[in-house]
Amino acid sequence: MKRKSFADMDCPIARALELVGDWWTPLILREVVLIGTKNFQDLENNLGIAPAVLSSRLSVLVDNGLLERKRYSEHPERFEYLPTTAANDFRNVLDELRYWGTKWTSSPER
Repeated sequence: MKRKSFADMDCPIARALELVGDWWTPLILREVVLIGTKNFQDLENNLGIAPAVLSSRLSVLVDNGLLERKRYSEHPERFEYLPTTAANDFRNVLDELRYWGTKWTSSPER
């Protein structure tokens, strides 16, 4: 079932969720922005994500200006994914999600 697009909504939160709202995208951005993971194989291994899903999510992030795809090897052809200014600005969101998750999902009373 395809979900409703938020791209044209008159709400910056909805439009942001259109870009980063699936459950893999913030984790991919965490890897690239906070941890410094750059290549596909390391992202796949660190996240335990299917290659097709990772490839799709990376394409969306590149197409929307959050990551830059840069070739680092021609034979075999390999690329690394680098954060753009937009991705680096997302660091604050990741930090707040980590804070919230630590506070509300890790406590003994939960």
